[in-house]
Amino acid sequence: MAGRIFVNLPVQDLPRSMAFFEALGFAFDPDFTDARAACMVVGDDNLVMLLTEPFFTSFTGRPVPDTGAVTEVIVAVQQDSPDDVDRIGDAALAAGARPAKTTEEASPMHTRSFYDPDGHHWEIFYMAATQP
Repeated sequence: MAGRIFVNLPVQDLPRSMAFFEALGFAFDPDFTDARAACMVVGDDNLVMLLTEPFFTSFTGRPVPDTGAVTEVIVAVQQDSPDDVDRIGDAALAAGARPAKTTEEASPMHTRSFYDPDGHHWEIFYMAATQP
């Protein structure tokens, strides 16, 4: 059973978050974007919903975790090349992200990790094809 994946993340300032991810090269689907939520297209069937904190908590009834103290999730996004990984990692830092850990190059992976403006942990990675 295949389907679309929507990762939902709470954000404090929706326009700031959208500007941050646009600086990394991501686009937003206007059909699913309004003043409370923005639908970031990561891949054909992979989307990230950036939800204002009040809207997010309306679904959960639970408080938003303090991402300055805890990690609630690691969002990992595969890229087509190590250059794509570095381009996004560099753009994230230039747009105000904090590094999560140093660049990793351990065959067959090349990874860049950062915290977005809301403290969500992202890992952008390239994985070389492995031979059987």
